[in-house]
Amino acid sequence: MKTEIILVDKNVNKEETYSQAVEILQNEGLVAFPTETVYGLGADATNPQAVEKIFEAKGRPADNPLIVHVDSKESALEWVQNVPDKALQCMDAFWPGALTLIMKSKPDAFAANVTAGLSTVGIRVPNHPVALNLLRRVKLPIAAPSANTSGKPSPTRAEHVYHDMEGIIPLILDGGATAIGIESTVLDMTCEPPVILRPGNITKEDLEQVIGTVRLSSDIQGNAPKSPGMKYMHYAPEAPVYLIENDQALVEKAIEHVQKDGKKVAVLSTVEFPLADYYFRLSAETLYDSLRKCDRTDVDLILATVSPAPKRNVAMMNRLEKAADHKWFS
Repeated sequence: MKTEIILVDKNVNKEETYSQAVEILQNEGLVAFPTETVYGLGADATNPQAVEKIFEAKGRPADNPLIVHVDSKESALEWVQNVPDKALQCMDAFWPGALTLIMKSKPDAFAANVTAGLSTVGIRVPNHPVALNLLRRVKLPIAAPSANTSGKPSPTRAEHVYHDMEGIIPLILDGGATAIGIESTVLDMTCEPPVILRPGNITKEDLEQVIGTVRLSSDIQGNAPKSPGMKYMHYAPEAPVYLIENDQALVEKAIEHVQKDGKKVAVLSTVEFPLADYYFRLSAETLYDSLRKCDRTDVDLILATVSPAPKRNVAMMNRLEKAADHKWFS
């Protein structure tokens, strides 16, 4: 299969720009498209055969539910039931935006492999003109996990998608680099108070200003996950990642220790370390791009520097811990 990339001007809303993508999605195919968080790999969320192609393309475990994307609050309400007032308040406050709400789905509304057999579904309205233009035209709910090989860093550029999906999917809509670079916050609205299942750009504090108390969830192995990113190791490059305290002397000592064994080390940090063989900038916006850049080097080990984080860095720390499989350099 040849994979085509269509460069999309975010400011131009032309029918012909989206016609090929719409046709593919309406006929059980896959299309990668940009959102404000990461690039998604989209399929018709009502069609089990189409959704199965997502799992095949990604090599994704079938018990990992998928997030559904729609074009508006009104569209979302067509597919869910027993919607609590707090969910409506979140829709009004944060949609379009990087917030996925877990709600009760209507019976048989979605393919069973979208929800992993659960009675709930994660749904959001992306805040990206290309995604919204596509969704308005396709007139379907689109299941769209990140458009990468499962377990690897999520794609924040079209070339990241192409690297993982060349010859596997027919079309990538290239809308440039994503703005946020971290997947959406996932909030479970089926319990009271609501629970954050996955942190993202929209924080606990942001949510509590709108709906009051919100709880945080620990990643508990063995429970059926309601959200992506809860059960398996994610976001990992080829070389092993280790977390290390963001202390200059400590990091430099670690670099020298690794290099003494004849190995090359990359450092992800907010400041450059000249002793390292490679340095890549660490921020929520650049995290996945930096991890993928490590894969294009001959690095043997990656050190990711972390420090007591401001509240906005909770999501990035969550992704770093999963990329490192919770390993600390010692």
